Amino acid sequence: MIQVTRKDSKESSENLLRRFNRKVQQSGTLAVVKQNQYFQKPVSKRERRHKAIIRQERKVQKLKRIKLGQR
Repeated sequence: MIQVTRKDSKESSENLLRRFNRKVQQSGTLAVVKQNQYFQKPVSKRERRHKAIIRQERKVQKLKRIKLGQR
């Protein structure tokens, strides 16, 4: 569990909240929770890798089309 304490009695609650949010982001717990929010069928590692490569290629092609003004 992530805990943040005040550095001194004059520290504002906004700064305290900002430090807490930064620690949560750095720990990666929020990303794990969001990833497990919905059920995903167990897919093989090979299939996931293949789908990621396809997504990357589509993104590159889309950016090329945008640069050429075709979209």
